[in-house]
Amino acid sequence: MRAIGSGGGSYTFQNTSRTVKAGALTLHFHEAGPAHPDAPVVIMLHGGGPGASGWSNFGGNLPHFAEHFRTLLVDQPCYGRSDKPEPDRDYFTYSARALVALMDELRIERAHFIGNSLGGGTATRLALDHPDRVDKLLLMGPGGISLNLFSADPTEGIKRLFEFSLAPEPTREQMRTFLTTLVYDPAIVTDELVEERYRQATDPEAALGNARMAASFATWPEDTMLWREAHRITRPVLLTWGREDRVNPVDGAFLALKAIPDARLHVFPRCGHWAQTEAAAEFNRLATDFFRH
Repeated sequence: MRAIGSGGGSYTFQNTSRTVKAGALTLHFHEAGPAHPDAPVVIMLHGGGPGASGWSNFGGNLPHFAEHFRTLLVDQPCYGRSDKPEPDRDYFTYSARALVALMDELRIERAHFIGNSLGGGTATRLALDHPDRVDKLLLMGPGGISLNLFSADPTEGIKRLFEFSLAPEPTREQMRTFLTTLVYDPAIVTDELVEERYRQATDPEAALGNARMAASFATWPEDTMLWREAHRITRPVLLTWGREDRVNPVDGAFLALKAIPDARLHVFPRCGHWAQTEAAAEFNRLATDFFRH
């Protein structure tokens, strides 16, 4: 895994990698931040595409956030190097409970959360069921809480996701096609990125985890409709969207914006589902300002 530079050196996959037992699960995450023990905590939760992990989603943002916050990039259950069990509840609830167990193990009382797509659904469920553990929420094109008003379901990005996940032998070209739906600028989808995500996604254990995650949505579909509970969120929320998001289109933001009592919305132009990559400088500044003020 590549090294990511910072003012004090480089963060690598290896030197930030941590693994702990959290309740019944072993969870993997990356951690960096100020030496000060009272630094505020930011927990970042990745999306759910094939080959996704905390590092693949947010590794490039870690140097910025680590300057200001104790920052954790968590591999959610069924992803990355975390355990890949069969969830006994809908995925958002299952993953949120795992996050609370992780916080307990690390003695983190409260944290800010950034949730992208699937991770946005987990962060939302955590704020609904465990509001005392959450300071502020930044939700990026989140799942569960958005409801498409003008865009047809399934969206283009979800169709390409299904094509890869359901293929008996998924191909690199299918991976490239899926990743291209996540961005506005297709140049971001390099051969290196395709190869890295394809290798991770086709690992047998990763494929099993993805199948188990998907099965939980099929078993408890109504429990994932978080937009019906959005009015109960008591924490400050910043909704962020790429205007050209082809996975969770921007019209999905409007119900959440109206329903959440303390919500605001920021839309990035010329940006898809990966604002943290395509609009990295603006995203980092926006998130830092929101969490610190």
